[in-house]
Amino acid sequence: MWWRLPRSEFMRRRGEENRKALKGLVDSGKIPGILAYLHDQPVGWCAVAARETFPSLERSRVLKRVDDQYVWSIVCFFVAKPFRNKGISTRLLNAAVQYVRQQGGQIVEGYPNDPKKGPKPDPFVFTGLVSAFRKAGFTEVIRRSETRPIMRYVVGKKKRKTH
Repeated sequence: MWWRLPRSEFMRRRGEENRKALKGLVDSGKIPGILAYLHDQPVGWCAVAARETFPSLERSRVLKRVDDQYVWSIVCFFVAKPFRNKGISTRLLNAAVQYVRQQGGQIVEGYPNDPKKGPKPDPFVFTGLVSAFRKAGFTEVIRRSETRPIMRYVVGKKKRKTH
């Protein structure tokens, strides 16, 4: 709910109220993201939806729109601790691109962290890491902050592997 609400409202509704609001989205039939499973166990989550779904992006000077293209945004990840550093985020990104393709979307955008001084604690990289986005074929389109690029994947175009 972080990206869906004004910060003051998110903080006021902290905890259980925000969980109920997210459950309400799911119960309404809206799809707020995708899940990763290992066998029958959920191990990860990725929030993906049309950019307009996340009004906090519009208020950000760093993450404001690049252009007038209609984009889908990937704004949040969660991977259960025992499954981190095993490629789950990259798999979630690939699945998110497939989901957007199925919905008719053409551009998928993400806002990952690019830490400059060693690894950041997990809670501070909830928008993902640049390395995972690159592995999934995303390319950087603009960087208004040293550590926060905007990256895109254009659906339907083949991505070249870079080494």
